Amino acid sequence: MTKHVPTGEMRQSQDRRRITLPLAPPLEQRRLQIYIMLLLLDGAAIMGGLCTASWLYLGRFLEESSLLHGQVLVPIYWTIALSTKAYSLQALRRPTFARARSALSLIGAESALLFVGFATKSTDNFSRVSAMLGLVMAMLLLIWIRSMMRPVIQGRCGAVGINVLLIDDGGAALRIPHAYHIDAREHHLAPDLSDPHMMDRLGLYMMNMDRVMVSCPSDRRGAWALVFKSANVSGEIIDPEVSNLGVIGARRERDFGALIVASGPLGLRSRALKRALDFGLAGSAVLALAPLLAIVALAIKLQDGGPVLFVQKRTGRGNRFFPIFKFRSMRVEKLDSAGARSASKDDDRITRIGRFIRGTSIDELPQLFNVLRGEMSIVGPRPHAIGSLAGDKLFWEVDHRYWLRHSLKPGLTGLAQVRGLRGATDTETDLANRLQADLEYLDGWTIWRDLNIIINTVRVLVHDRAF
Repeated sequence: MTKHVPTGEMRQSQDRRRITLPLAPPLEQRRLQIYIMLLLLDGAAIMGGLCTASWLYLGRFLEESSLLHGQVLVPIYWTIALSTKAYSLQALRRPTFARARSALSLIGAESALLFVGFATKSTDNFSRVSAMLGLVMAMLLLIWIRSMMRPVIQGRCGAVGINVLLIDDGGAALRIPHAYHIDAREHHLAPDLSDPHMMDRLGLYMMNMDRVMVSCPSDRRGAWALVFKSANVSGEIIDPEVSNLGVIGARRERDFGALIVASGPLGLRSRALKRALDFGLAGSAVLALAPLLAIVALAIKLQDGGPVLFVQKRTGRGNRFFPIFKFRSMRVEKLDSAGARSASKDDDRITRIGRFIRGTSIDELPQLFNVLRGEMSIVGPRPHAIGSLAGDKLFWEVDHRYWLRHSLKPGLTGLAQVRGLRGATDTETDLANRLQADLEYLDGWTIWRDLNIIINTVRVLVHDRAF
């Protein structure tokens, strides 16, 4: 809930509402306490899971090998958990992230322990059934602890885990959930660098704040910037142009400053990792699905003697065209190379075999060869035909941000697809929804997000929006 600080000055008449400074309690120490509590509870969960499994399988709760297993596993888990940010502000704010990182850390710790045990030939003394059962129980306890701690975290640190202050000093109107909002004019606050008393008052308002923002006219931004720097707070100045330009950062050189509005391609390491994933999965899929590809190709050829593949020009990375491959699902004389007409549920252009392969997404499988050729990726924004319409407008006429989709290679599947945003774009809203998902995917690529999308794609291969 948005927090609005009452208007009025301290120590004024009784008919004015008062405020108490500082506005917010310090949260840094509370966050540290919760990190320590989680760390200890995680250790107890791992030991408890292993010992419980030992009791269920071997009949002894404090079995020697299980205790030794836990004593070695817990420090390794803590080390990995700290490096994967299982104890971080992000983990406090996002329960799903916290549960995933704790589970991942446990798997990593056990893998490291197994490697060491295998190398030293010291695993013979452990019960494999008891160890695996204990690992499962420990993971369930870790996830349960994260869920049970959520009310404690919110009670101690609030809904977002940080104190946020927004000062309205006559700039663009803005409301931020779970933030403290004050009006500088009503509180008689100003970035007056010549008044030590004013600087002291500003310091009291900003005390214990993890993030302070101000919305002000351009001629006052310099003064506010100096206030933030001198107050040693994380300060931000609201500028509508940042949103309009899509600014992602700033750079200072010796003689000038610049706003960064595009980051360029992924780093070399990220590109190599994504390409390795693409090549490995696409190559394996082509080999595994070779019989299916051959059967579908033969069925299409026998149906009407036309070409097996439908090749269409689409826009790829860097706004450059490339030929996309699909199994032909429409009659030869009805093919739409420009993609001006989206397929519909009762489309008279689609053949009998075409309706089946579109409904099961088999028609998309030849794009695996696009992936191997480097024109596409397994995961990315879906490529569209240049004549595609949303309602009666071309896609880029609906929203100029549409071109941002082409900063990465297009994909076989993407975030929009796993959310069910597929099929014909009958209205501008249909495009807007999937564009929003595509832009969300572009905002900070990680290999884990790609893997998650690939796994979720399996659930939507057969769908009622495939015509």
